[in-house]
Amino acid sequence: MIHIRTLQETDLPQLAVLYEQLVEEPSSPQRMRETFAKLAADPNYRLLGAFEDERLAGSVMGVVCLDLIGDCRPFMVVENVIVSDAFRGKKVGKLLMEELERIARECRCAYALLVSSGFRTEAHAFYEALGYTEDVRGFRRRLTL
Repeated sequence: MIHIRTLQETDLPQLAVLYEQLVEEPSSPQRMRETFAKLAADPNYRLLGAFEDERLAGSVMGVVCLDLIGDCRPFMVVENVIVSDAFRGKKVGKLLMEELERIARECRCAYALLVSSGFRTEAHAFYEALGYTEDVRGFRRRLTL
């Protein structure tokens, strides 16, 4: 049985394994802990995990962004959507996205948006099945330090 909950610092080692599946590079455990402390202290960040028993099956992060347009309703940016290969096809991603959208509605968000790499066609089909549309065009520029 899959259950969704907010991730805790003790979940970071499992999250690092999932993120390596997503971006094909290891995460720094120390930097993850430092950044996690900041995220956990900010109510605009929501980091969710899907668990079967204590095994992390998937994760998603939502960021509530304030806005000054119209009636000034916030919007949610969805990031780092990942489901373990071992749990694909078991509705884990759907459960994560439904819970994140529930939180977005609770926060009065006008919409949720995400970007997905062009080559991730299976992910695109998943998002479209959830009702996301490709009616905007996303751009990203990598910044160097």
